[in-house]
Amino acid sequence: ILKAKYLRAWISYEGLQRIETFPVPEAALREAVLNAVVHKDYASGIPIQVSVYPDKLMIWNPGELPPNWTVEKLLDKHASQPFNPDVANVFFRAGMIESWGRGIERIMQACTEAGVPTPEVSCDVNGLWMSFHFLPEHQAGGSHEMVGKTTQEQLGEKLGEKLGENRQHMLETMRADPRVSIVALAQYLGMSSTAIENNIRWLKDHGLIRRVGPAKGGYWEVLK
Repeated sequence: ILKAKYLRAWISYEGLQRIETFPVPEAALREAVLNAVVHKDYASGIPIQVSVYPDKLMIWNPGELPPNWTVEKLLDKHASQPFNPDVANVFFRAGMIESWGRGIERIMQACTEAGVPTPEVSCDVNGLWMSFHFLPEHQAGGSHEMVGKTTQEQLGEKLGEKLGENRQHMLETMRADPRVSIVALAQYLGMSSTAIENNIRWLKDHGLIRRVGPAKGGYWEVLK
């Protein structure tokens, strides 16, 4: 679902053959999700969260590192110490875990072989984050610097300045994904749903977007 619905492929050609390159290699994404499931703290009752933004994909796992472990030790070669040994054993017997203690190594290797940035790993009291940052060609509308310049050029300098960075990013996200929801926009841009709705009203009032169809099943049309 992540590949088919939320990740945009970079299209290239070798002769007549079309090649689709995704911002996160499938092997790395599969291993990262599997790791999150195996190491999740199920007593917390909080689901694993996967957030897809125009320039990155983040996986949050409500778990914790083993005692006396650091992120540096996690990224180095280490013995397997799953948070949920029984869950890990099920995946191992199903053939989804090929060798113990190599999950992070396999993720890094897959990214390196694909020529994309290796993910950043961070840990706090709430859980573990793994962040995959996209190359510029994989980002929705390009890099943030190019997004702002292109939008201002299209709208004119005065309106572009009045538009502001958040609304510029909203327009580029709507262009890249016309069916994006208000909730998804809020997650992408780190804003509240109310702020997104207020900005949508502003964009409509200034003739920059319109909604085609109902709230569910409709899509955004960027007019300028």
